[in-house]
Amino acid sequence: MDRTDTQPTTPAEPVGLPDPSARVEEPPPPARPATWTRPALLALLLGTGLLYLWGLGRSGWANSFYAAAVQAGSVSGKAFFYGSSDAANSITVDKTPASLWLMALSVRIFGLNSWAMLVPQALCGVASVGVLYASVKRWYGPVAGLIAGTVLAVTPVATLMFRFNNPDALLVLLLVGGAYATVRAVETASTRWIVLAGVLVGFGFLTKMLQAFLLVPVFAGVYLLAAPTGLWRRVRQLLLAGLAVVVSAGWWVAVVELVPAGARPYVGGSQGNSILELTLGYNGLGRITGDEVGSVGGGAGRMGGGGGPFSGQTGLLRMFGGEVGGQISWLLPAALILLVAGLLVAGRAARTDRTRAGLLLWGGWLLVTGLIFSFMSGIFHAYYTVALAPAVGALVGIGVTLLWRQRRPRSAPANEPHDEPMTVSRWRPPAATATLAVTLAVTVWWAWVLLGRSPDWYPWLRTVVLVAGLLGAALLLLAARLPRWLVPVALGVGAAAALAGPAAYAAQTAATPHTGSIPSAGPAGAGGFGRGPGGRPPGGMAFPGDGRNGNQHGAQPRGGDGRNGNQNGGQFPGFPGGGQVPGAPGGGQTPGSPGGFPGGGQLPGFPGGGGFREAGGGMGGLLDAREPSAALRALLERDSDDYTWVAATIGSNNASGYQLATGDPVMPIGGFNGSDPSPTLAQFQRYVADGKIHYFVGGGGFRANGGSSASQEIAAWVAETFTAQTVDGVTVYDLSTGADAS
Repeated sequence: MDRTDTQPTTPAEPVGLPDPSARVEEPPPPARPATWTRPALLALLLGTGLLYLWGLGRSGWANSFYAAAVQAGSVSGKAFFYGSSDAANSITVDKTPASLWLMALSVRIFGLNSWAMLVPQALCGVASVGVLYASVKRWYGPVAGLIAGTVLAVTPVATLMFRFNNPDALLVLLLVGGAYATVRAVETASTRWIVLAGVLVGFGFLTKMLQAFLLVPVFAGVYLLAAPTGLWRRVRQLLLAGLAVVVSAGWWVAVVELVPAGARPYVGGSQGNSILELTLGYNGLGRITGDEVGSVGGGAGRMGGGGGPFSGQTGLLRMFGGEVGGQISWLLPAALILLVAGLLVAGRAARTDRTRAGLLLWGGWLLVTGLIFSFMSGIFHAYYTVALAPAVGALVGIGVTLLWRQRRPRSAPANEPHDEPMTVSRWRPPAATATLAVTLAVTVWWAWVLLGRSPDWYPWLRTVVLVAGLLGAALLLLAARLPRWLVPVALGVGAAAALAGPAAYAAQTAATPHTGSIPSAGPAGAGGFGRGPGGRPPGGMAFPGDGRNGNQHGAQPRGGDGRNGNQNGGQFPGFPGGGQVPGAPGGGQTPGSPGGFPGGGQLPGFPGGGGFREAGGGMGGLLDAREPSAALRALLERDSDDYTWVAATIGSNNASGYQLATGDPVMPIGGFNGSDPSPTLAQFQRYVADGKIHYFVGGGGFRANGGSSASQEIAAWVAETFTAQTVDGVTVYDLSTGADAS
C-alpha cells in the first residue's frame, strides 16, 4: 500500500528540503454523513436513470455509422479489436474503438437491438453524475455535489449524448473519473491516485483520441500546485502519471502500427493507412487548423473564415451562439461568474488550499476545453460540448455553496471525509448574497434568451422562468431580513427558475427520436447544425437524419435519387453556391463530375472544392442511412454465405443501412466521407475477380477538402463494366455476372 495514502505530511522516502507551504496538520477523522445525503443521492441517480433510459429504443440505430461497427464487433473478434465498420474488416471507423467495445460486449450478451447498444451509454451517464457528485462532495459537501450532479443530468446535450451511440458518453465518464482521481491524489499526495488519473485519461484517448488530452495540463497543473508534498516528489509523480497515459493509450496504437497492413483493416479517416496520421491529422491538429484532408466541410483555412457547413462560426461567443447555445450554455454564464467569485473567496490561501485547487481543476477544465472548442477551425459539432457539462455543473455547485456559506463565515461542516477547514475569506455577507442574486438574475435572463430561439415551443415558459428567477433573486437580496421559514422557499424558487429551461429541453430531447451523424438537443428552432428559422436548414432543405421536424429517420435532398417519383433530378436549395442536379433516372450527371461516374454529381460552389455525390440512385448519404426495401434486402441476402461482402457501396453511412438490415458485411468504399483510398481500384478489381463481392449499390458519399478519388474510379469502372438494375429506385450492379457491357 502507498504510505502516502495514510501519511500525507510525511514522505515515504527522502525528498529533499520540506515544503514550507504544505500543511502539516492531520485531516479531521471521517464523520457520519447527514441522514438525508444518501436518499438525496439515490433520488438523483434514479431520476437520471429514468431520464436517460425512458423510451431509449425509439432512436433505433441512432448513429448508424457506429451501430454498424457495433454489429461487426459483436460477431467478429478482429472487428471488435480494431473497431471495423464491417465484420469482414475492410476499414475501421475514424476513431479509436473503446466506446465500441462497451456497446459490442452488450450486444454479444443481449443480441443486436437498439436497447442493447444504447443502455451502456445511458449507464455511462448515470455513472458520470454519480462520480461528479463524489468529486465535488469530498471538498465542498453534499449540497455542492448534488447541485453539480443535477446540473450535469439536465444539461440538454448530456441528455442527448447519454442516449446516443457516439463516443462522447464514455469519454465524459472517463474524464470525470480522471478528475475524481486527481482530487483524491491532491488530498494526500498519493502516487497511485495520480497514476490512476493518467490511466483514465489514456483510455479517454482510446475513446475519442486527442480530445481526452485537453485535460492533461489541467490535472497536472492542479496536482503540481496543491499536492501536500515536496516539489521534486510532485514532479516525479507526474512523470509516472504521464507514463501511465502513454502506456494506457499507446498499447493499442502500437499494435495497429506494428501489425502489417495486409493483416488488419484499413485505418478509416487516414489517407496513408496510419493511426498516427489519423491521430495527428484528421482527428488532431486538423481539427484546430481546419486542414483536414479528406473531410467534408472544415474550417477557416478553407472556408474563408469561421468553420464551414459542419463547423459553424468560430469566436469567443461560439458557445452561446445559435448552433450551440441551447445545447450547453444555459448555466455557462453562472459557472463563469461563480468561478471568479470562488477564487476571490479563496483569496491568498496556502498553496495546498483545497477550495482554490478545486476551482482551478473545474475552471481549468471549462476554460481550456471551451476556448479550444470556440476557436477550432476544423470540423466542430454542437454535441461536442457535452465535454463541458461536468465542469459547468461542478462550478455551479461549488460556487453556490461557497457564497451561501459566506453569509455567515464559518468553517465547513465536519461531515466531509478527509476534509480540511473551508477557506474563510474577508468577504462581507452582503457581497456574497448580492453575487448569488446577480448570478441568478443573469441565468434566468439568458434562459429567457435561449427559450426565445424556439418561440413556438411552450412560449409561456420563458416568461415564467424570467419572472420566477427575478423574484428569487430579489428574495436572495433580502434573505437576511426574511423569516427563517421563507429562506428555503427563496432558494427553491431560484433553483427551479435556473434549471427549468435546461430541464425542459432535456425532457424534450429524451422524448424525441434522434438519428444520424449530427444530432442536436432541444426543440425545433432552437439552433443546431445549419438550421435557419424554425430549426430547418437554410433554404428549407432538410438534412438527413437530424431526428427533428418530424423527420426522425433522415431525409435525402430531393434530386437524382430515383425515388419518390422524382426520376429527373432536382435542386438543392440553401447550399452555398446553390447547385442543381440535372437528372436522369437514377440520379443524373452534374456538370464537372467525373466522366462515367454512375449517377454522380457535384454541386457548384460547395465549400472546400468538393462535391455532393448521389451515385446511381442510392438511398443513403454522408450523414445517415435508410432501411432498404424488402425486395432490395432479399436481393442482397441471396447466396450471402458465398461472398465475403454481400455488397459494396460508397461511404460508411450508406453501407451501414444495408449491413444493419441484412446482418451481413457490406464494404464501405472510401470510409465515412468516401474519400479514403480503401480500397483502391486495383484492390477492388481483385476482390471482384476473386468472387468476394456480390453487388455494388449506387448512392452515398461526399468528397471534399481533397482526399482520394478511389471511390470515383471504382464507381466509374463498375458503371462501364457491369449491367445496372433498379430495385425500388436503387441502382444495383451484380458483380458476379462477369464483364458485361453496361
